Amino acid sequence: MKTTIINKLAEIERSNEIKMLFACESGSRGWEFPSPDSDFDVRFIYVRPINHYLSVSDKDDQLGFPINDELDIYGWDLKKVLKLIRKSNTTPFEWLQSPIVYREQDHFRNELWTLCQSYFNKKTNINHYLGIAHSALETIINGNEIKIKKLFYVLRPLLSAKWCLEKNAIAPMTIGPLLTLMPEHLQLLVKDLIALKSNSAEAFIIKIEPDLLRYIDDEFKNCAEKTKDIQNESFETEMLDRFFRHTISYYDN
Repeated sequence: MKTTIINKLAEIERSNEIKMLFACESGSRGWEFPSPDSDFDVRFIYVRPINHYLSVSDKDDQLGFPINDELDIYGWDLKKVLKLIRKSNTTPFEWLQSPIVYREQDHFRNELWTLCQSYFNKKTNINHYLGIAHSALETIINGNEIKIKKLFYVLRPLLSAKWCLEKNAIAPMTIGPLLTLMPEHLQLLVKDLIALKSNSAEAFIIKIEPDLLRYIDDEFKNCAEKTKDIQNESFETEMLDRFFRHTISYYDN
């Protein structure tokens, strides 16, 4: 599948006359807890020639393609990505940490990741992750039953919010470091669930162990309560503008 993805990215680059700077796996494969029927969530960042940006007209800043049973692929223009980084959006933070990289121009990921550190807004990130966890929690039925996919849509965002709160830093993308925040017995339980998920359909329904359910409830309330008093932050664009101008100039034609 990797060869198929790499070839598809090359085709997209040629047919859309873009320069692809970075392409990675997102979703459960990037988070390191896929199911056998998980699709491939490929995301990429690109630039166009300078003249594309020198226009009074609004320009499209993303590329999307039909989703099939295996492959979900889309990309964002670098300008869109930098705007989101200014807002401390978690999506580019996660892409740049992906353990599965399909395309990368020299130093691009490291340089942009370094820049991201100056745009971390704790409150924004925590609220984003708690929102995802809350939505997944609402799919619980009969008090403790949930699709295994949805359980991990509770656990990873909840632990990400906890990481942001306690470490005052961008949360890791992958599940491994996040598990270190949990008590050891729950770490072992979740690792068993990851093993189960690797051999189960995403719609497979499980019963959440009482200890884990209590932990989820307590940590959600704790994160939500402590986030109320955190001040929001705003960021200037100077460093982002400089990065943008340098990058589009470097890759122009």
